[in-house]
Amino acid sequence: MALSEPTPSPAPVEQSAYAGADARPSRGLLPLLFTGNTAMYALYVGVGGILLPLQIEKITPHDKVAMLGLVAGVSAIFATVFNPVAGALSDRSGRRNPWILGGGLLAVPAMLLLGAVNSVLLVAVAWCLGQAVMNVYQAAITSVIPDRVPVTRRGSASAAVGLGVPIGSILGVLVANGFSGHFATGYLVLGLVVAVAAVLFTSLGKETRRPPKAPAGLGEQVRAFADSLKAHDFRWAFVGRALLVLGYFAVSGYQLYVLQDHIRLPHGMSATAAAAVLTPVNSVAMVVSIAICGPLSDRLDARKLFVGISAAASGLAVLIPIAAPTFAGMVTFSVVNGLAFGCFFAVDNALVTLVLPRAEDAARDMGVLNVANAGPQIVAPFVASVLVSVGGYDLLFAAGGALAVLGALAIRPIRSVR
Repeated sequence: MALSEPTPSPAPVEQSAYAGADARPSRGLLPLLFTGNTAMYALYVGVGGILLPLQIEKITPHDKVAMLGLVAGVSAIFATVFNPVAGALSDRSGRRNPWILGGGLLAVPAMLLLGAVNSVLLVAVAWCLGQAVMNVYQAAITSVIPDRVPVTRRGSASAAVGLGVPIGSILGVLVANGFSGHFATGYLVLGLVVAVAAVLFTSLGKETRRPPKAPAGLGEQVRAFADSLKAHDFRWAFVGRALLVLGYFAVSGYQLYVLQDHIRLPHGMSATAAAAVLTPVNSVAMVVSIAICGPLSDRLDARKLFVGISAAASGLAVLIPIAAPTFAGMVTFSVVNGLAFGCFFAVDNALVTLVLPRAEDAARDMGVLNVANAGPQIVAPFVASVLVSVGGYDLLFAAGGALAVLGALAIRPIRSVR
């Protein structure tokens, strides 16, 4: 689905000068962005997609759908709160690396705690702490693109970040599947992956300290967050991302239970083994799409077109498992969905960095925008559990596709980006 492409308006003075003095990012930055984001998504996918559902199923097998929704939803509230707050704090300090390092190192004790608990309440508490420290890490590393990457290279930088999604997903699922019978070890390994990536990024990534900002009161910070959403293009980027993420996580967050309870798997194949096959298939498709769409969006200077295509394709993809609830159908779904979301991840980060209201508040505003990542994850588990209870997994797939299409339509009103 091709979207209309209005003539772009000039960028604000603050933004056009921001990260634009150099012709290219510092040497080695894009590989470091890839490594840092790969580790982050390995933990998110390995924990949220495999280990956490298995742990909850072991604790309460008869109420696993509702309890997973409760734990994932409550913990995502912490993600929503900590992401913009951590972004604002890193803005105030004028540094990103200390926050990346601190969040990454704290992932280890958080994962140790998560692996040691054995009740739904304590799992929720431990994963809340995990979400908190991981969103400190995420808020800071997300802000590196507007900090250190010129506008003309942000498609490539977005592609480097986007490649971390499929590669991290493969890594996370392989680790989680390998330790599916030993939760504590699996959690610890994923926490160590993030810690090592944080040490590498902050040791090798050159950072020029920006002028620190004066402290602001809580009321002032709340007003500042609200003011960010008053900017027309920023607001629509927020809405578009929120809808796409809601549709994605409503389906992907329940993949293990879909494979257990809905899909006809080949004889002898377990749900975790099926996930270990589907995730690499999805990830390879995503890598291909990212590698093509990121640089191509720079060359064509067209971000909205790619976001629209990706959302339309993801909307069509969910029809496949509805029509064919088999393992072959899920493989086909994984390919199409991987191509669709690879295209989205390749260009979305570039698009949103071009609609930030104020350059000096980049991390705070990226944190606000990251609420569009975390916020839908609060709603998605509750919505998904209700949809499955009312209409089964077919209704869940259909709703996910509809939300993706709505996400594409929300990008249309953006005026300053093609």
